[in-house]
Amino acid sequence: MKRSLGILLVLMLAMGTLFVGCAKDGATEVYFLNFKPEVAEIYDNEVVPAFEAENPGYKLKVVTAASGTYEQTFNSEVAKSNPPVIFQVNGPVGLNNQKNAVADLSSTDFYKILGDKSMALTLDGKAAAIPYAVEGYGIIYNNTIMNKYFALDGAKAKSMDDIKNYDTLKAVVEDMQAKKDALGIKGVFASTSMPAGNQWRWQTHTVNVPLYKEFLDDAPDANPLATGLTKDTIAFKYGGNMKNIMDLYTNNSLTAKTLLGAKTVDESMAEFALGQCAMVQNGNWAAGQILGVAGNTVAAEDIKFLPIYTGIDGEEGMGLCVGTENYLCINKNASKDAQKGADVFLTWLFSSETGKKLVSTKLNFITPFNTFSDADLPADPLSKEVSKWMNKPGVTSVMWVFNAIPSEEWKNQFGDAMLQYFEGKTDWADVEKVAVDAWAAEKALTK
Repeated sequence: MKRSLGILLVLMLAMGTLFVGCAKDGATEVYFLNFKPEVAEIYDNEVVPAFEAENPGYKLKVVTAASGTYEQTFNSEVAKSNPPVIFQVNGPVGLNNQKNAVADLSSTDFYKILGDKSMALTLDGKAAAIPYAVEGYGIIYNNTIMNKYFALDGAKAKSMDDIKNYDTLKAVVEDMQAKKDALGIKGVFASTSMPAGNQWRWQTHTVNVPLYKEFLDDAPDANPLATGLTKDTIAFKYGGNMKNIMDLYTNNSLTAKTLLGAKTVDESMAEFALGQCAMVQNGNWAAGQILGVAGNTVAAEDIKFLPIYTGIDGEEGMGLCVGTENYLCINKNASKDAQKGADVFLTWLFSSETGKKLVSTKLNFITPFNTFSDADLPADPLSKEVSKWMNKPGVTSVMWVFNAIPSEEWKNQFGDAMLQYFEGKTDWADVEKVAVDAWAAEKALTK
């Protein structure tokens, strides 16, 4: 009888475990919806096994949304019986969109290791979203190709130090395009990727430069992002400057403008990695992507950064675009065990020796946590370049203000208008009109 009761008790316990939704071995599942496709394999192949090995009570599930579909994927997943417990918002606008899902992080260990607590986004005075990576972007260039150009007779500059504004950049780029055969390249710039989901380098990142200057003009002594968030309308007064750089990209590229609607970000980065071009706009997160391309011909020490010069007055003192749209939240609607597991994972990733090494050497994040020292800075060349530019005398980083853009729909309308312009179906005045009209319309929907 005792033996039978024992067997019955074991069966009841096993059934109970199944009913509460735990993993078969009793571990708590931590479901993380990842925003960054470029590091998906690192999470899957390195972060997951390392975390589970050091935290045997937990199972980490990482799902990566396809490029440009994160909010759509989250809205779909959060409605399921086993929703993501860790998710990302891209700034104040994104946080407001998900305010019904975010937990108060004020008492979490994850929040406690944030160096500057003012960097956290708040709701009702409580920490709701914590930044996990400070990033920078600009024009990435191949230093070997550039030095080859500077050695040519009649070069428009002697070194990269001479390129401090749009006029010089334009002269150099157009001369390089004319001499592309001598330089062994197919074009100066990589393809300007324009299919849906691949426009973010322009309709989010490039547009940041004219928006930053407009917001700064409107309130010189205020935080430009804070100013932008109050804007029900924009004048897009520096739209002509954006036209300058977009024309430079597309007029001196290895791909004809009419074909840009079929070029992806991955193809663009591969063109740079294979030495087919000298420049490409992207951020420090692209270093691993460049170096990981099969057949890569660009050495790590040759991957450098240049600011996005557009012809704005005073741009000689403007650096890379630096900031973050990478904020992590914990889903208050997930189970209490899952929320605790989320805190355990995030604290482990950004404070344990194993986690910090993965962050610095694999994920290549420049983090804002007090657990990291200078020795923990990412070793990749572009993260080093971001740090160099942030500390360059006489240079001020361009703040990320694109978090003030009222919606993804604005970005999509603006990006599609640019594609129409590149294909010769409209003119730039129409692109600027879309920027202004769509901002007002989308902002009105948030009221």
